[in-house]
Amino acid sequence: MLVRIVKMRFRENEIPTFLSDFEKVKESIRAFPGCNFLELYRGQDDPRIFFTYSYWGSAEALNNYRHSELFKGVWAKTKPLFSDRPEAWSVDKVASLK
Repeated sequence: MLVRIVKMRFRENEIPTFLSDFEKVKESIRAFPGCNFLELYRGQDDPRIFFTYSYWGSAEALNNYRHSELFKGVWAKTKPLFSDRPEAWSVDKVASLK
């Protein structure tokens, strides 16, 4: 399993657009083959910062998503809303406590 974390900072006036767009596509992203989990977080100290946190069955599954028409459409709408360059990490889960 691969965990993908993406940090995005938006222009304040674009946040409602991003949230509306995310609401429309979140189920499609989660239903994409290989996506096992999807969450969206918002920064408490800076509410312009958002993180997506997703689990993927493999790097291949994530790459299939990143090359899909779904991702291309999502990215085309999201990218112009940023105030800073997004950052992304693919990580392995080391420990999980519940």
